[in-house]
Amino acid sequence: MTGKGRDVTDAELGVLQVLWNQGPRTIREVAAILDAPHQDVYYATVKKLLERLEAKGFVRREPQGIAYLYAATVGRDELVGQRLRVLSESLCDGSVTPLLTQLARHERLSKKQQAALLALIDELAASEDKSLKPQGRRK
Repeated sequence: MTGKGRDVTDAELGVLQVLWNQGPRTIREVAAILDAPHQDVYYATVKKLLERLEAKGFVRREPQGIAYLYAATVGRDELVGQRLRVLSESLCDGSVTPLLTQLARHERLSKKQQAALLALIDELAASEDKSLKPQGRRK
C-alpha cells in the first residue's frame, strides 16, 4: 500500500483529485486546472505539493520532454478506506459500525445508493458464509 499510513493535507488532496479526474498531468497543467487565472503564481505551490505527495508515495513522476508527468499511485477508494480506518480507530475504538450508521442516518441515500449498500452487505455476508463453511474431505 502506498502512503504507509501517512495522510494528505487538503491542498494535497486537491492535487490528487485533479490527477484522479484528469489522469497524469504536468505541474503547469495541474496549476491551470486548480487556479487558471493565477497558474504562473500557483506553479511553485503545486510543485511543492507534488514533491510532498511523491515523498509520501501518493504520486510518481516520469520525464516527459523537459517536464515531468505526475500520476497518482493511490486510488481514491484506497485513500478513502485508509482515512476511514484512521477515523474509526480514533473515534470508535476501531469499529466501523458507528461511522456507517451515522452516514446512513444523516445522509439522504437515494434508492440506488440504498440498493448498492444492501447488495454489498449481501455480498459480504455470502463471502463470510463461504469462508466459514467446512471444506469437505478429499479422498
